[in-house]
Amino acid sequence: MKKFVSMALLIFLCHAVFAQADTTKDGKKKVTYASLNLANRANDHFMIEFSYDNWIGKTDTMNTSGFSRGFAFYFMYDFPFKGDPHFSVGAGIGVDASNIFFAQTEVLVAAQGNQTLAFPNTSTTDHFKKYKLVLTNLELPLELRYAFHPENTNKSWKVALGFKAGVLLSAYTKGKDLLNAAGQLQNSFIEKQSSKRYFNGGRIVGTARVNYGWIGVFAQLQLTPLIINGAGPTVNPFSIGLVLSGL
Repeated sequence: MKKFVSMALLIFLCHAVFAQADTTKDGKKKVTYASLNLANRANDHFMIEFSYDNWIGKTDTMNTSGFSRGFAFYFMYDFPFKGDPHFSVGAGIGVDASNIFFAQTEVLVAAQGNQTLAFPNTSTTDHFKKYKLVLTNLELPLELRYAFHPENTNKSWKVALGFKAGVLLSAYTKGKDLLNAAGQLQNSFIEKQSSKRYFNGGRIVGTARVNYGWIGVFAQLQLTPLIINGAGPTVNPFSIGLVLSGL
């Protein structure tokens, strides 16, 4: 995440330096942007993200495993700066879903009477072959964007820094195929347990991405704790992955 932010800030700084250098002797800029045709440029009106997801601050009992993954889809609107259309602000709405997988561990999101969120180890008893925690958020993203070629962003490098404000829509666990302690199949079924009681209802996420045309990479870090104060350790989800954007 720090590398993404540092690279984006460096690009913004370089642009400002070159813009200051691009002047005539009388102090007037050689080039203005009024003549640029932005009517047909792609404004990244939609974004689709595929990611590897994990948590910072996990304890030893949080036995995550496998390829935990996420998916997000956003509708965005782009507002180019009149003074410099290399820069724009993107704002919109979308949904983010994160799937965190666990091995021989359960997440008791629906436990009655527990003050804290428990992650019991089930390696010596019956346990599910596949087990995950699914968190879904409604989000409002806001980005500061920079395009190297604002007239044709489909063939341009683009960088963006921003934030997302989110509201937790659902939190549930899903277990599939019950095994005994020896790893033998006991029963083939799917069990879901749903509750948001242990999780913060809102979140703030810092984001960074780099695109060439319609494809790129992104990173994000949740700045607010996932679990409510007093209900468990302070963990902060993060994601790294691919982003598709266009229109």
